[in-house]
Amino acid sequence: MNIHKVTFILLIIGGLNWGLEAFGFGLGNYLPSGLVTVVYVLVGLSAIYEIFGHKKLCRDCAPGGAM
Repeated sequence: MNIHKVTFILLIIGGLNWGLEAFGFGLGNYLPSGLVTVVYVLVGLSAIYEIFGHKKLCRDCAPGGAM
């Protein structure tokens, strides 16, 4: 599994967690705070990685892509 797939999965987890937090069911309510902090940091780093690397990694966004 390459880093692009890992970061994408972490971003999905982060997005779902934000949606669940709106209803009081996010990770912060069920996991130890240290583990939640690690997950949040990984999701944040994944977002930064995708911001700077997405265009060259995405087939649709790359020059000559499907768009």
